[in-house]
Amino acid sequence: METSATSTRKRPVNLTINEALVAQAKAYTNNLSATMESLLAEFVVREQGAQRNRQRVADACADDWNAVHAAGGSFADEHPTL
Repeated sequence: METSATSTRKRPVNLTINEALVAQAKAYTNNLSATMESLLAEFVVREQGAQRNRQRVADACADDWNAVHAAGGSFADEHPTL
């Protein structure tokens, strides 16, 4: 799911954030909501990338295992079922 911080409807949400941290952050931004939205958008993009990477690794592992199985069969093939 791709997100666009500028094209979607905005709504108020409740967050529980460390009060001292909020006070410190306000010294660096006059729009805390925009800053949080930007940071959250970066987080989502980073996590989406990480998820795609994990899926690529899992797909490669499955492809390798399937190649091994196709080349040599399964250990279980040599044993009859009970």
